Amino acid sequence: MCKVLIIGAGGVGTVVAHKVAANPVFSEIMLASRTKSKCDQIAAAIGGDRIQTAKVDADSVPELCELMRSFKPDIVINVALPYQDLTIMDACLECGVNYLDTANYEPLDEAHFEYSWQWAYRERFEKAGLTAILGCGFDPGVSAIFTAYAAKHHFDEIHYLDIVDCNAGNHGKAFATNFNPEINIREITQKGRYWENGDWVTTGSLEIHKTLNYPNIGPRESYLLYHEELESLVLNFPTIKRARFWMTFGQEYLTHLRVIQDIGMARIDPIMYNGQEIVPIQFLKAVLPDPKTLGENYHGETSIGCRIRGIKDGKEKTYYIYNNCDHAEAYKETGTQAVSYTTGVPAALGAAMFAKGLWVKPGVHNVEEFDPDPFLAELGPQGLPWVELHDVDLEL
Repeated sequence: MCKVLIIGAGGVGTVVAHKVAANPVFSEIMLASRTKSKCDQIAAAIGGDRIQTAKVDADSVPELCELMRSFKPDIVINVALPYQDLTIMDACLECGVNYLDTANYEPLDEAHFEYSWQWAYRERFEKAGLTAILGCGFDPGVSAIFTAYAAKHHFDEIHYLDIVDCNAGNHGKAFATNFNPEINIREITQKGRYWENGDWVTTGSLEIHKTLNYPNIGPRESYLLYHEELESLVLNFPTIKRARFWMTFGQEYLTHLRVIQDIGMARIDPIMYNGQEIVPIQFLKAVLPDPKTLGENYHGETSIGCRIRGIKDGKEKTYYIYNNCDHAEAYKETGTQAVSYTTGVPAALGAAMFAKGLWVKPGVHNVEEFDPDPFLAELGPQGLPWVELHDVDLEL
């Protein structure tokens, strides 16, 4: 039996709370965020007095420690903002609590994605006998676990990896982001980057694109951008010659994004307005639709997977492993759309892997460093069934 503290009460936190509450491996559950009323609403929707709630500022190590010492969790599921990863990790070390997150640390004043800040905690977590599991959402997360599964069962060497992420859903809004607008826009507007022949290649923002076909969806224009799991995957699977990440965007979305950038609303540096310091992208976040509210009218599917080429028994092999998730079905179960669902389900499942003793390894580890088999055995029954295609045209 495992006591779990969930930090973050957005769309992903809502899914995590639902899934954790339904899993008997968790004996006690605490949901905490800066706004306790959001936690209370989620707990009430789940019902049964299964979830306790609390207010906590995830930027404050003392506040986090006060809560952890009071509740005494075995593991923290961090689905707060990426800016808060390090303070939560600091608190976990101080209080002797294990850790799991879905996105790597990002400094507030720079749109920069890199695992070095969290990997620097490896020795401290190892010496404390604590496990830290990094990037246990879908991408990063399941995308890396898919890769580990492919390496374990289907390839002697992986040479080419393309992670492909398509959201073919329609929420009916003129412009909205599917997760935190501030994080989403920072991620998309940075320069592209991919791994090739032992080095990183940098491209312009959304400069490289091509049409790819997605199962049950069809053709969608897909854009190369940098995503954090590439950094760990090329280290943990050194036979990879090239690793890339692709995501689909509609033209209307890209037009809005270009205007937002052109008029300075994507800026992350503070400006003065009416004698008060504000950050334009944070103001934009306040006026855009809350991603958590998009689910009710969302229809269509997401499709996320890995297209892999390599060698098995001396012969070239291609392999495509993916999941499709329906927005309406996700909303019916948890009141959230599929982007939140596909991130929250793996986070809850990763914590269950820890609780069952299957993913316990002192130190700081990315998800592909654990055995993929027990995780993927439960992923389908938890709501994210996956499909394997062998020796197919990868289009890449």
